[in-house]
Amino acid sequence: MQDRKEMVLSVPDMSCEHCVHTINGALGALEGVSDVSVDLPTKMVRLQYQPGQLSREQVEAVLDDAGYTVAK
Repeated sequence: MQDRKEMVLSVPDMSCEHCVHTINGALGALEGVSDVSVDLPTKMVRLQYQPGQLSREQVEAVLDDAGYTVAK
């Protein structure tokens, strides 16, 4: 089993607790994600994941489907 890795994303579109709840729910449901931490003041999302089960592209697609853009 691979070690967990951390992915840190800037999500400038989030602005309220509803955004935090939506992002937590969307990313927390992904296979391979073990922890999601959303920081509204800094607009940063951190997630712990299994690298063999999840890619950054998949995470960005899920956030896009939920209505949030990841800053490049």
